[in-house]
Parts: sequence; C-alpha cells; structure tokens
Amino acid sequence: MKLAFSTLGVPGLPLPDVLRLATAHGYHGIELRTHPEEPVHPGLTPAERSDVAAAFKAAGVELLGLAGYTRVAAPGDDGPVLAEIRTLLDLARDLGAPYVRVFPGGADGQSPEEADATAARRLGTAAEHAADRGVRILLETHDSHRTGAAAMRVLGLVGHRQVGALWDVMHTWLGGEQPSETFAALSPHLGYVQVKDIASADDTTPLPLGAGVLPLAECVEVLSRHGWDGWLCWEYEKRWYEAAAPLTGLLDAGRDHLARLLNDSA
Repeated sequence: MKLAFSTLGVPGLPLPDVLRLATAHGYHGIELRTHPEEPVHPGLTPAERSDVAAAFKAAGVELLGLAGYTRVAAPGDDGPVLAEIRTLLDLARDLGAPYVRVFPGGADGQSPEEADATAARRLGTAAEHAADRGVRILLETHDSHRTGAAAMRVLGLVGHRQVGALWDVMHTWLGGEQPSETFAALSPHLGYVQVKDIASADDTTPLPLGAGVLPLAECVEVLSRHGWDGWLCWEYEKRWYEAAAPLTGLLDAGRDHLARLLNDSA
C-alpha cells in the first residue's frame, strides 16, 4: 500500500512546502483539500493548474485526490450540486488527480430513502461527466452515511464504475461498524482509505497515529488479508482543531506506525 497525507493537516501551506514535506518524510502522495481558502482550488486559472500539475511531477509525488465539500444528498435543486461536482471534476482532470471526494450530507428531517435516492440520482448523472474526464467520484463514509453499509445503499443504486467509496475509518467506527464489515460492504467500490486517530467518541481532536482508540491495526489487517493494494491517506484534521499538535512534527512517526502495521499484517 502507498502512503499519503491530506493538506487538511497543514491548512493554507503553500504547495511547494507541502510537496517538500511529502518527499522529506517518505510519503508517496498528497490529498489536496480544495476549499477556496487553500492554495489549490477550483478558481485557479488554466496556467495555474498547469503549474500545480508540473510541481507534482517535478517532486515525484502523486496527487491522490481532491477533497471537495459537495453534499450530494442535501435537500434542494440538483443543478447547483451537479455544477459543483463538475467543477471539481474539471479541476481534477487538469491537475491529474484520479479521484474527487464528495460528502453524503443528508439533512435532519430527510428520510433515509429520500437521502439515498437524491444522492444516487446526482451521482449517477455526474458519473457521465466523470467518465469523460477520466476521474472517479468517491462518496466518503461521513455524516448522514457514516458506515459502509449506509454508503452502499447509495452506491448500489448508482451502479456506475466512475462512482466509488472513500473509507474514513473514524466515521465507520463511530457508526459502530467493524473494519471487516466495512471492507465487505465497500470493497467492490473502494477508492482509498483515510486513516486518523482520536482519543474517544466524545473527543475527536486529532492524535498521532497509534495514540488513540481507532482500530487502525484491524483496518490494515483486513485490507492486507484481502490483497487490497491501494492508498492509506492520513487525514489529520488540524484545520478544525487549532490546539492540536502541528502535523509537521508527527509525519515521521505516522509513516513509521503505518509501516509497522503493514509489516505486521504481511
């Protein structure tokens, strides 16, 4: 498996510095948070997009994916949601990213059936644009659909190869799902896996990998046992927890911890 980290852990850091961190600390890829406050976002000009793609190539670092914030199950008209996804897909195509991340985002008051149908309709429509761009849309296990089983209710309705799943290990654990259950649900559609660690269900402040309660060893063991050879991406949510320790001082230990888990499960 290959290792990446998300720029959510180094909010606002210029791309050259992010790439230097990856190469200096032995990470193979980067997941870019594409919020407008970040250096890389959908408002970039064609020339700026070319510069980003060239910077990744020059550094020898892979661009794993673009972490967007579209909520595909949210109530309202389809038009703005689809436009947001297409904009993200166009950016991914220009930068050379194979994946874009979307959230479920179902709302209170929506029935599960309505949320599932809304998300599936929009993802099915967006899938054709994704296919044209050579990019895959990944629905993250998050918020209203935090387990693999819940995400599969949507993906089963979509049934398109350009729409898959992003496994966030914190949310499936918070949803009461075991790693073996999550993998069984998502494996036909799995794009990559976001790893992280926290103190408890009540305190989700990010911790160094291995210092918290999340079942990272079990997740890696399940993936290895089934021969899955994709990406593990460390999503350290520094952006939302300013008091958390800086990610830059944790990258070596995080890489080493994941390497140990991979070696133990080999």
